[in-house]
Amino acid sequence: MELLIRGGKIIDPSQKLDEKKDLLIEDGKIKAIEKPGKIPVSSVRKIIEAKGFWVLPGLIDIHVHLREPGFEYKETLETGSRAAIAGGFTSIACMANTFPVNDSASITAFIREKAKASALCRVFPIGAVSKGLKGEELAEIGGMVEEGARAISDDGMTVMNSYLMRKAMEYSKAFGIAVISHAEDSNLVGLGMMNEGPLSTELGLRGNPAAAEEILVARDIALCRLTRSPIHIAHLSTKVALDHVIRAKEAGLPVTAEVTPHHLTLTDQSLRDYSTHYKMAPPLRSEKDVEALHEGLARGYIDMIATDHAPHSINDKALEFDQAANGITGLQTAVSVTLALVHNKTISSKRWVESMTLSPAKFLGIPHGTLKKGTVADITLLDPNEIWVYKEDQVLSKSKNSPFIGRKFRGRIKATLLGGKIVFGEV
Repeated sequence: MELLIRGGKIIDPSQKLDEKKDLLIEDGKIKAIEKPGKIPVSSVRKIIEAKGFWVLPGLIDIHVHLREPGFEYKETLETGSRAAIAGGFTSIACMANTFPVNDSASITAFIREKAKASALCRVFPIGAVSKGLKGEELAEIGGMVEEGARAISDDGMTVMNSYLMRKAMEYSKAFGIAVISHAEDSNLVGLGMMNEGPLSTELGLRGNPAAAEEILVARDIALCRLTRSPIHIAHLSTKVALDHVIRAKEAGLPVTAEVTPHHLTLTDQSLRDYSTHYKMAPPLRSEKDVEALHEGLARGYIDMIATDHAPHSINDKALEFDQAANGITGLQTAVSVTLALVHNKTISSKRWVESMTLSPAKFLGIPHGTLKKGTVADITLLDPNEIWVYKEDQVLSKSKNSPFIGRKFRGRIKATLLGGKIVFGEV
């Protein structure tokens, strides 16, 4: 079957494309990209009229918590992937903090096979660094990689033992994967629950100092310099931590970094009403930090945007602030939240697309994030100008812990194609 996407603006950093073209799909792969009207329609069985839309490589999120196995009351592979395709994501990578933890080949294989059976998009497991996320003994790195793990991480927990982190980096280098660091000094964080500063004092909430992140980022970069093994800094949130990353990149070290939509667009001022929907780790930071993250993303020092989609049930969030779980959902809103930075010219459309397609594809080592001829037709169609409101009845995740419910946005996903098939949207 041939499918023609006609009249849209193709933005594909892998080919330096940013212009109106038509795209032809045959047998699930991209067959041709031509100037408007150049592809004959005689053999085309379906035409998608994409005038006014952006035609993008399928979006990729390297940092998602799908909760299965063990916490299916929060999310499953099926519900999380359903939210993903509604958000324009065709590939997602799921973190290891499940129950049991994804610290062995058998759990990695379970996730991979369960995803094949129930997920609506491509799912790539991230294995644990340490057994049980305890930070005491290395997980079965080789076995997990053989079963499809694309990186290792104890995300949600910090690997405080520097020797263990060094060994993890040396092992991961041997297997051609990176370590993803949850960079917070847990001893310094202590019982901190929001960004430490004048506002935390005013609100009477224990502070989580920026230094807790900055210390661990510096340590992990030092270990990267020692081992020459790739290290990826998850959910970067402070200016000084970004400065560490910039210096490491300028020194030629294999360091990459991500930033979340919420750390790009929200500050600690959001916590004035004590809403637990704004509680996360690392916490929302200052306006100065947010401005630095904007510049870091625009200049490519921050490689990619990743949601850190962290679903929690109402029972996890409807508690006193100090007792509530950290994290928010993000798959359905990531595009609309961050597209505001393109509309206000903080970052270019090319850099924005690259940060959610080509860069994460390279990091995971997967053959996606591109619209080159002959590649699998994973495609996202976006109307960059549609105004819409994210309502609670539109939430497809099992959990509704999002601060963006009720927000008005400009820019909406119109369709998501996986292997040339429309899996979300009506076009």
